[in-house]
Amino acid sequence: MPNNIKLQVEEGIAVVTIDRPPVNALSREVMAELDATLQAVKTDAAVKVVIITGGGSFAFVAGADVKEIAALSSAKEAAEVAAKGQAVIMNIQRLGKPVIAAINGVCLGGGNELAMACHLRIAGDRTRFGQPEISLGIIPGFGGTQRLARLIGKTKALEWILTGDLIMAQEAHRLGLVNHVVPQDQVMKAAKDLARKIASKGQVAVRLALQVTEQGLGQSLDDGLAEEASAFGQVAETQDAKEGVSAFLEKRQPRFQDR
Repeated sequence: MPNNIKLQVEEGIAVVTIDRPPVNALSREVMAELDATLQAVKTDAAVKVVIITGGGSFAFVAGADVKEIAALSSAKEAAEVAAKGQAVIMNIQRLGKPVIAAINGVCLGGGNELAMACHLRIAGDRTRFGQPEISLGIIPGFGGTQRLARLIGKTKALEWILTGDLIMAQEAHRLGLVNHVVPQDQVMKAAKDLARKIASKGQVAVRLALQVTEQGLGQSLDDGLAEEASAFGQVAETQDAKEGVSAFLEKRQPRFQDR
């Protein structure tokens, strides 16, 4: 059983909690347990949507384990640790199921890098975000230099990364880093409400929409449009598509069967 990760599955929603007091730092052990848990969730047909959150009320994830960083003995070892962390976090982005970050406390360094790999983000109104690695004489290593610029633009991303400044949830929302800001004690409720809404849709369409959108970010517009047309063709043949269209025309709620 994992020492630092809790998993709860209910009504098609998997809640994955990183629970390593006091600040849920991403040690190598935590990263390995998180990856194993997510791979199990990925293959669980009962799970439609995943929520990742932090244990306790202070931190979502306050970063990587600084003691482990201090113990790195060579550039080669450090690069290997970064590459492994990047791979674990990329597995979140490529899970094939929607992943929501329920950001219930400080979200710094590796925590922000993890949150950015999730497909949707909900933050508490007192949450602080940042990539403060520069203040330790290092740089983000789990994808921060790449994902932050893609999400909020190069100019603000560079300012944030080069200063190490922290920002509040409201500014993160204004920049497009998070989808919604809610009262701190309502983060998990809001995340579950959003998860239930997604879980109520036809899951073939959800999976293909997620896949095409993610793939399109790394392609030319022409290639992305071709992928979209192909996926539209696939989903149009499903029972869910026929049910959804019929329900619309008959002015009733659809009854999707995920096939």
